[in-house]
Amino acid sequence: TARLELRCAREGEAVLRLDAHPTLRVRRAALRGAPGDGGDPQPLRVESRPFASYGSALHVHLPQPLRAGQLLSLEIDYEAGEGPGVCWLAPEQTAGKQKPYMYTQGQAVLNRSFFPCFDTPSVKCTYSATVQVPEGFTAVMSATSWEKQKDNTFVFKMSQPIPSYLIALAVGDIVSADVGPRSRVWAEPCLIEAAKKEYDGVIEEFLAVGEKLFGPYVWGRYDILFMPPSFPFGGMENPCLTFVTPCLLAGDRSLADVIIHEISHSWFGNLVTNATWGEFWLNEGFTMYAQRRISTEVYGLAYTCLEAATGRALLRQHMDNTGEDHPLNKLRVVIEPGLWGVNPDDTYNETPYEKGYCFVSYLAHLVGDQSKFDAFLQAYVNQFKFQSITADDTLGFFLEYFPELKEKGVDSIPGFEFDRWLNTPGWPPYLPDLSPGEQLMKPAEELAELWAADSLNVEAIKAVDITAWRTYQLVYFLDKVLQKSPLPEGSVERLSKMYPKISKAQNAELRLRWCQIILKNNLEAEYSKVKDFLHSQGKQKYTLPLYRAMWGGSESARALAMETFLATAPQLHVNVQNYVKKILGLEVAE
Repeated sequence: TARLELRCAREGEAVLRLDAHPTLRVRRAALRGAPGDGGDPQPLRVESRPFASYGSALHVHLPQPLRAGQLLSLEIDYEAGEGPGVCWLAPEQTAGKQKPYMYTQGQAVLNRSFFPCFDTPSVKCTYSATVQVPEGFTAVMSATSWEKQKDNTFVFKMSQPIPSYLIALAVGDIVSADVGPRSRVWAEPCLIEAAKKEYDGVIEEFLAVGEKLFGPYVWGRYDILFMPPSFPFGGMENPCLTFVTPCLLAGDRSLADVIIHEISHSWFGNLVTNATWGEFWLNEGFTMYAQRRISTEVYGLAYTCLEAATGRALLRQHMDNTGEDHPLNKLRVVIEPGLWGVNPDDTYNETPYEKGYCFVSYLAHLVGDQSKFDAFLQAYVNQFKFQSITADDTLGFFLEYFPELKEKGVDSIPGFEFDRWLNTPGWPPYLPDLSPGEQLMKPAEELAELWAADSLNVEAIKAVDITAWRTYQLVYFLDKVLQKSPLPEGSVERLSKMYPKISKAQNAELRLRWCQIILKNNLEAEYSKVKDFLHSQGKQKYTLPLYRAMWGGSESARALAMETFLATAPQLHVNVQNYVKKILGLEVAE
């Protein structure tokens, strides 16, 4: 049963329109608090009007028009579970392979298959939930408080207003361990020790730096749930309880810093939210900037610039694949009018992240003083906290905060106009200076050159010690090797033997690049590593590039793609399944 407490905004409303996926079956709707109902629930007529494959308008007919400001309580009894936002995993799809598991994934517009709601980021609300699960299972949610009651019933409450896409539930064989004064990790029992070891004492440092830069952390706890391997994302920033891929458990803390991105969403995305998915960069561009500010404070400028260079390379790769003038390569994307037009998930790409980061960096460049821009970010968060806003709100506040820049007309500098940033597709007009990272990039570039040479200079290669290189320096090196591939015959095999730190890595970022190099060089003897990696996880960022590489490769690579997909499809998220089917030319079910 969903109970919605609502206040009427406009005089005379007689029909309430909610979002509900076609798989969500409404059994009964009733109203409390309507005019003249005497306090008894009044049955209501409900009709579902389909608009698109992922949504319907649920029309709830009220007994009479409402007054502006009137409070009402709507109860809807319904069944859900078959829609794309509710993911059911068989035991073999979990890490422990003993018990089933379920979780919800709301972003962007999938929570309408979990409960009837206003499934738009422009609407925020508090929520509470009572969840009963079978014995031997634990329920967790993105909530500021929770308690376990009798009959294995869990009660949750989110006391801060959030958009519907951030309401999340997971149920499984889940246990927890404390890793800081306001943080714990949650995972299946077989993963909990690895999770504790990887993150013990780490999260609090990142949170403390974030608070110093952007203001108070308002969500109380910051917990992490390590999801089953089929989870399609690196992380989902559900407030109080970030869902993350188990790929982050590299065993050596080499990917622990990835969580900085999700922590940064605590201010940008969760606290200040894009009002429409067409301006997703307001969530992700600001979060990338915040992530790199925290990283600079913790790891230094050189390493942060190196990581940013990796991000820039991904943006370049994306724009080369789509063409710079593709309409999705704008920061303000046109999504069909209304809530039920184009699926916002289909607009997902690197542009809002990396081009958005460049735009925020450009605003910082206009200010010219890092401490002043940091102060602006704090004021921005404080001004718009718990609100959903547009780019016009953001840029208007920027110009009001810096009146001297407004007076100079910085919003209309030829070639760098704010309007061009938002509405013109293509490469960012401004790129932040990443030269401090060159002390780490240059050795990686030089080593890649040595490996790409027609005649290997083994002595020069052995003279380069990579044992102290951290993840993004190794990633940068492998990206350069991939760009120069195919290498001369025999070179990849020798590289594999010389660097077991890379070719036998458990670090997922390294495994992805190594698999891409195997495929680009058509190294059939190493195909098993590609298959093993795709069997071990279902993260979209790792899965799709490998299927693209296989399908664009040799006949044996295409056969590997089909064989691997047929074996792993059941463990993949439905969206990832469909994206892979499109790559392989298979029919995609509606």
